[in-house]
Amino acid sequence: MSTSVLHEAQPGTAGAPPGTELPGSTGRRVLQALSRDVGAVLSTAFLLLIVLMALFAPLLTMITGHGPDAFDRAAVDTDIGGLPRGSFGGIGAEHWFGVEPQNGRDILARIAYGARTSLLIAVAATLITTAIGTVLGVLAGFLRGWVDTVISRLMDFLMAFPALIFMIAILSALPGSGRAPLLVVVLSVFGWPYLARVVRGQTLALAEREFVEAARASGAAKWPLVFKEILPNLRNSILVMATLSVPGYIGTEAGLSFLGVGVTPPTASWGQMIASSVSWYQVDPLYFAIPGCFLFGTVLSLTVLGDRIRHALDAGEAV
Repeated sequence: MSTSVLHEAQPGTAGAPPGTELPGSTGRRVLQALSRDVGAVLSTAFLLLIVLMALFAPLLTMITGHGPDAFDRAAVDTDIGGLPRGSFGGIGAEHWFGVEPQNGRDILARIAYGARTSLLIAVAATLITTAIGTVLGVLAGFLRGWVDTVISRLMDFLMAFPALIFMIAILSALPGSGRAPLLVVVLSVFGWPYLARVVRGQTLALAEREFVEAARASGAAKWPLVFKEILPNLRNSILVMATLSVPGYIGTEAGLSFLGVGVTPPTASWGQMIASSVSWYQVDPLYFAIPGCFLFGTVLSLTVLGDRIRHALDAGEAV
């Protein structure tokens, strides 16, 4: 057998569709590219820290001896309006990130539990958004006809709808105890059209590609064709869109909590902490700066990492 024939028989050659490459080849190239990128490495390290804080929040509070809702009246000075005792907002061996004014709650504990709240809501909303957007986008792009028309009009309606105003209105009318699950539902309802539109457009293009036409000509059934030919070639786009959705949902949850219609006390939330710190930032700026830096760093790291993954995947497909 000649060398040219052997080359043509190998999977993942230039003539094959992207979805038929060796399963580990693209992943290895992406990981290698990310490991050489300083921004990606720093973002991953920061996100790993946040995830560990969220996962081991109970252990962290056990070590420090302060829970997220425990008041420490001894840590604040009522003679000066309830400001934390000591310098830098009460930072010290007892409270590593200081305490909240008036009530003396430990900021580190609330940061850790706030990370858990934000990540759970953002990841849950992203998973639901990705599932709905992928299914409806593929159905619209592959089946076309009236299915495409109905799904496309629904996408247009939801994307044109003033989502933030609706979120504020509906969440403010409900009791605070059940807002976290409702936040996930509301974010998912208004989030899936953006992913679905991208998936629909790429499905329309893939359905006309030669390898899909060849599969049809060989007698492939409709749904096996979707799972074997269409979806594998959409995975990179879906992965990038999902990665970039997480920071958006974290920011939205924080914004809604800041406005008082998101997560409500006593549940810890970064947006809620920032809202509470506004009236204190002139006399206790660290109370505002610490949760603000964690929120900014998390959103920035996720955005940078998502962008680097997109570039790495684009470079891998070009190889």
